Amino acid sequence: MRTFTYERAASPQAAAQAVAGTPGAKFIAGGTNLLDLMKLEVETPTHLVDVNRLTLADVADTPEGGLRIGALVRNSALAAHPRVRRDYAVLSRALLAGASGQLRNKATTAGNLLQRTRCLYFYDTSKPCNKRAPGSGCSALQGFNRMHAVLGTSEDCIAAHPSDMAVAMRALDATVETVRPDGTERAIPIGAFYRLPGNTPNVETALASGEMITAVTLPPPPPGRQVYRKVRDRASYAFALVSVAAVVQAVGGKIRSAKLAFGGVGAQPWRVPAAEAALQGATADPAAFDAAADAVLAGGRGYGHNDFKLPLARRTLAAVLAGTTRA
Repeated sequence: MRTFTYERAASPQAAAQAVAGTPGAKFIAGGTNLLDLMKLEVETPTHLVDVNRLTLADVADTPEGGLRIGALVRNSALAAHPRVRRDYAVLSRALLAGASGQLRNKATTAGNLLQRTRCLYFYDTSKPCNKRAPGSGCSALQGFNRMHAVLGTSEDCIAAHPSDMAVAMRALDATVETVRPDGTERAIPIGAFYRLPGNTPNVETALASGEMITAVTLPPPPPGRQVYRKVRDRASYAFALVSVAAVVQAVGGKIRSAKLAFGGVGAQPWRVPAAEAALQGATADPAAFDAAADAVLAGGRGYGHNDFKLPLARRTLAAVLAGTTRA
């Protein structure tokens, strides 16, 4: 690990100013991802700004009937929160499906949103990786790519987004709240928060230099059954091969509404409005499920070892829809 300096921030704006004003600076909270990357010299921050003492660890109801989740709320606390378990069960289940209990006790809401890909070539500094070293190439394209994305990829990067929590928040239409170094605040819909790799895979979010996440806001709970299904290589502490976050309302054998987001298959938490539109008013049967899968997987492409993800995503979606529409 390389030498770095350290400070504790006194306010969100002060933290944003410190990171923006110091080249190579990074925020640190739980550190469950950043410290690992620092040990491998994938991340080499010159300065760490500790935000743990900021008052950003509350979960509160909003006047509109939604929920505001502070950036420093730990994943374990959020998963166990009574309101989350009752009204946003898909989020609770997604959190419990991610990592181990020990990591969930430290990991924060903002840190989870900002965690880096688990692409093995990103972690190996001896291999080319455009996300880590722009312009160096993508080793995964012709390498071992079983865990990689099949949607939203580019010739510069096929890394999959790793977060379970972000997939559930994408299905729930979350909004990410931030503060900039000049003190101005911003609200970014989670659908606009993540950027596809294109030819700049090192730019992963819409955040500007020094901009800091302060909270995530959820709208009032949507009607319907909520499910998070994660297909993985082992029953615990494994990243998704395919995951589906679903909120589906069905009455009398017909689907009234559906919100669907996918993990493990995309370069970002993946949501396709056309798939949801195809289900609205449809009879809950395999043909409707197939039409939705066609919309989700349009333009999808495997790269050899991960070809199986396309049919697996189709089967997983069908199983989720069958379960949520059953009387």
